[in-house]
Parts: sequence; C-alpha cells; structure tokens
Amino acid sequence: MIGFIGGGNMAEALIKGIMQGAKGMGQNKIIVSEPREERRQYLEETYGVKTTDKNTDVVSASDIIILAVKPQNMEQALDKIKDRVTEDKTVVSIAAGITLSYLQSRLKTKKLIRVMPNTPALVQEGMSVMSLCECFPDKDIAPVREMLMSIGKVLVMPEKYMNAVTALSGSGPAFIAFFAEAMMEAGTKSGLSRGHAAELVVQTLLGTAKILDTGLSPVELREMVTSPGGTTAAGIKVFNEKGLTDIVITAMEAAIKRAEELGRKE
Repeated sequence: MIGFIGGGNMAEALIKGIMQGAKGMGQNKIIVSEPREERRQYLEETYGVKTTDKNTDVVSASDIIILAVKPQNMEQALDKIKDRVTEDKTVVSIAAGITLSYLQSRLKTKKLIRVMPNTPALVQEGMSVMSLCECFPDKDIAPVREMLMSIGKVLVMPEKYMNAVTALSGSGPAFIAFFAEAMMEAGTKSGLSRGHAAELVVQTLLGTAKILDTGLSPVELREMVTSPGGTTAAGIKVFNEKGLTDIVITAMEAAIKRAEELGRKE
C-alpha cells in the first residue's frame, strides 16, 4: 500500500501517474490523508482512492509513505506520525528543502528517500530526482523507483544538488509557463486570437522539447533557426540587450535560496 500524507497538486500528479503506469498498482492500493473535505471528495470521485483526515491512518495502512505536505508544515506532520513510523516502513519526502538528516532525526526508520518530482508527472512526462541514505537496501528502493518511472524519468543524485534540482526542474514548469504566457500575450497583441496564439506557442514548445530530447544542444538548435539579419536574430538581439540570460540565472538563484530557507536541517 502506498500512502500520501497531503493530497495537493503534486500528490495528485503522482497518484494519476501511478494508476496509469505502475504495474499492479490501482486505486485500492493507495490511501491519502487530506484535511480539506472537498479535496478528499474530489480525489475519491476522480481516482477512486481511499481518503482520510488522519495522517496516522495512512501510516498504519502503508508500506511506502509519501510526505506531500508543504515544507513549512513538515514539522507538524512528522510530530503526528513519528511514533507510528516503524523501521520496516519506507518514507519518501517530496517537500522542497527538507533534508534527509532532518527526517533521520525525527523518524525511527532509516529507509528514507528525498525526491523532487515535477508537475509534468500529470501526463507521465515528469522529471524526478532521488537522494537517499547509503544504508538503504536495494530491494526497498526498487518499488519507489518503479513508482517514479511510471510518471516519467528518474535520476539518482547526491543530496547536495537537490536545491538546484528544485529550482531547475521543480520550479521549471512554472518558469516555462510564464515565458509561454508572455509569448501568447505578444501573439494576441499582434492580432492573433487567443486560441490561435495558444496553439502556436504550445505546439512550438512541444516540438522544441522533442528536438532537444534527440541530443541536439540548445545552442545548436538556436543557431539552426537563426539566420543572419533574419526575424529570429532580431528577437534574440532584444533578449541579449535586456539581459535575458542574467534574468533567468538570477531567478534560478532566488529559487535555490528559497529552497535553502525552506529547508530543515538537523
């Protein structure tokens, strides 16, 4: 049984992905604790999963417990369950900034995994990065890796990189969506309907991502599209003049700093 403590957007993305992709995993093997009654009702009606308003119910019923609460609510959540998390249970945190050492200091189990998934898990195109204790048995890692692979790609990286991962792939979908918003707005200001502007931008993003996924570098793709003195060159000139690269780097640094601030270290 997989249990979710917290039934927000990322928990939903994982639930949807697991049910669609993981072998032998269905709604009868998922339980979710969520304080909001309307959210519990939504999850039950949409995915057929069992829900509860008690975190302890999830811990008692589950072999794998996924902590899907906000970082600032983690201490309160752990206080309620710490006495019931036994050594045989695997605990997976998907909260930004919450360190393995923090979890180790509050839970009896050593089977701890820190994961940063992202929202494209909703369409099984997620990017998840795992960090875990060296003492973690391989046989217990496999179910978690399989769960994450059902919603996209998985990497295992040292924990020291997790704040950067949080900024890049965790917050990345929102950053890309923000850029897409600006492109759509530019399209409508140029006379396109909102629907046509949206279709043009979304398909362009999809196609570009697929090209980059072949191994072609962003620099190579940019140079392929950019003709000297052409329309692309004119637009990129403005990006350079406005310091787009510096803006993006500064935004990433702000996200990393915030992940560090939200972090809980022992």
